[in-house]
Amino acid sequence: MRKTCRRSARFAASSLILAGALFSAAGQAASLRNEANGGISLRAGSGDHFERYELAWESPSLWSHRFSGNNGRLDLVGELGAAYWTADHSPGPSHAWQFSAIPFLRWTIDQRFYIEAGVGATVFTRTRFAGKEMSSAFQFGDHLGLGVYLSESSRVGLRLSHFSNADIKTPNPGLNIVQLTYTYQY
Repeated sequence: MRKTCRRSARFAASSLILAGALFSAAGQAASLRNEANGGISLRAGSGDHFERYELAWESPSLWSHRFSGNNGRLDLVGELGAAYWTADHSPGPSHAWQFSAIPFLRWTIDQRFYIEAGVGATVFTRTRFAGKEMSSAFQFGDHLGLGVYLSESSRVGLRLSHFSNADIKTPNPGLNIVQLTYTYQY
């Protein structure tokens, strides 16, 4: 338990330091393209005695609205992902795969920063993981994130995700995770 708490604290501290450095670097980032392009994302995150690693494809903007003045742009994008989960010292299976399809709204602010939110369907390869009985392989993924554009072709961010089956079946303990994300936009 202590090892997990220390690892989570180190991950959180590293995340904050990285976020601070990246936000200061954002002032020097190149101006953005006029619309959201597709991309490939890599994510790594940590939760309560488990970790998640994901590779995801992001669609080009499916819909976009530019706000007047310098108030940014709102884009609707789709994300398809495959993630590998691993757990430390937990009863039951200590690994699982997850596949997801999530629509996201991303608000780009001042051509440098973004805030995103998405809810969509995910499927796990197991219903028991990290000592938790999830009852169903089908889960909803709820995501909130923020980040910074480093250049026209890359961005980094921090994302909080929650996975649960919305009480379709009980028990429904859910899984929460904080993730660092890097996206290469093409």
